Amino acid sequence: MLNDLINIRPMEEQDYEEVRSLWMTIKGFGIRTIDDSRESIVRFIRRNRGISCVAETQEGEIIGAVLCGHDGRTGCFYHVCVDENYRLQGIGKQMVIFCREALEREGISKITLIAFKENPTGNVFWKKLGWEERMDVNRYDFTLNDENRTNFIR
Repeated sequence: MLNDLINIRPMEEQDYEEVRSLWMTIKGFGIRTIDDSRESIVRFIRRNRGISCVAETQEGEIIGAVLCGHDGRTGCFYHVCVDENYRLQGIGKQMVIFCREALEREGISKITLIAFKENPTGNVFWKKLGWEERMDVNRYDFTLNDENRTNFIR
């Protein structure tokens, strides 16, 4: 327990609705119409069991979440968030440590993530934790389904 007030635990399939509600409050977040559907997130959690996490209050309210997975070689963080009312208490950092340690147990030695440029809070968070912004690579996407759009939370 974080300060005996917040519990960091593995994300479960039944957490989806509450986690999605939290995502919808995070300014700068990009939510994909298909990839962030219940079906897609449940598939992701099943494929990466025990690696994603949530932060919850003593009352069981989810106030933070990290989607985390790997491809056998590189880990990836998606949708790292903490409710605005609970920020600057170390909750995000503790969730990142939870996921990092889970990846290490899986034999993964590198983690990557995307922070949208329109998300200054997220970018400050990652830099503060010592993550390096890469300037030596270009990132490319190829969309297989044009219905899978990213909608930004404003």
